[in-house]
Amino acid sequence: MQDFIGKKVLLGVCGGVAAYKSAYLIRELTRAGAEVKVVMTQSAQEFVSPLLMQALSGNDVRTNLFDAQAERAMGHIELARWADYLVIAPASANCLAKIAQGIADDLLSTLYLVAEIPVIVCPAMNRSMWAHPATQANCKLLQERGVIFVGPEEGSQACGEQGFGRVSEVEQIISALRLYDVHQLLRGKKVLVTAGPTREPIDPVRYISNYSSGKMGYALAEAAAMAGAQVTLISGPSSLQASAAIKRIRVESAQEMLNAVKKEMPAGGIFIGTAAVADYRVESPESEKIKKKNHDEMTLKLIKNPDILSHVVDSAKASYVVGFAAETTDVLHYATEKLQHKKLDMIVANAVGKGLGFDSEVNQVTLIAKNKQIELPLTHKTRLAGQIIAIIAATLQNDAH
Repeated sequence: MQDFIGKKVLLGVCGGVAAYKSAYLIRELTRAGAEVKVVMTQSAQEFVSPLLMQALSGNDVRTNLFDAQAERAMGHIELARWADYLVIAPASANCLAKIAQGIADDLLSTLYLVAEIPVIVCPAMNRSMWAHPATQANCKLLQERGVIFVGPEEGSQACGEQGFGRVSEVEQIISALRLYDVHQLLRGKKVLVTAGPTREPIDPVRYISNYSSGKMGYALAEAAAMAGAQVTLISGPSSLQASAAIKRIRVESAQEMLNAVKKEMPAGGIFIGTAAVADYRVESPESEKIKKKNHDEMTLKLIKNPDILSHVVDSAKASYVVGFAAETTDVLHYATEKLQHKKLDMIVANAVGKGLGFDSEVNQVTLIAKNKQIELPLTHKTRLAGQIIAIIAATLQNDAH
């Protein structure tokens, strides 16, 4: 979805094996509608050709601070004023040290000092370099000045070692851009999110479930983390990944999810129930695979699953409870009924089915609270999650006042 139309991204590329990933970042940003201009350090050019970056971005690549033609118009300042965001990906230990200490000896470090725009850095380096006290001190200093860090991730590195230092994936970096506006809105808060489907076993190889992918719940967890909250994500079966800042707990069934919610729900925290919990489960699942018989029909006896949302409300541990209503018809009517019946603070009304809602990258919802209704237009789920978190934060602030 082209939700970056009209946005201008200045991408700084530092040296390192991870520099090749910046090419993918340019491609995805431009696909989403952004205009991208690239600045490369001298060491970055040893790994990736400026010609490639120019071809992908459609703009000239800047490599030198002392470019006579560009600097006639104070090109480094002009570049910084042109952009809506400065993204440094990958960011080397050397780059982090220079911008933390205010050293401006190349175009990228100079741009950082004159930039009056959001800055997002995506570190990539050897695990020992990342863990070194000097690097950690530089990162802490930059974070105190408002710089957003994405990553690094844990995994195998080009040097053959294992640990933190891998540059974050392109989608994580773009998600951070989509969520920048919620930065620190929930600072100091604790948030518990449930996401994905549940699976209710019939026998060891079969189960009852639904089409939920967990994308909306995972996006809300990431948005809450970007907003500065301490986030726990209780996830049903899903192939999605969560950032390292989020505590993720995997479950299968509705009962397992309820047990995890009981254990993890923080007193005074915010609960966001995004999970598509199965309403029913098989009363007596078979311990062995059910064999096909000569009968044309088979009957399963189903019983109700526990109501996780009602439990959270009844426990009175959460300070604010948000539910989701995934409906195929009369969406607002059923959502309002659920809001009132379960005594929720807010509900997100979500039309599903026929390509809507489940397993889609985009979504369109209506937020309903006791005294307001807000319709949010179709957009990428990550951006939508940021909008929902911003509304929750604003509501809590208004209530406090």
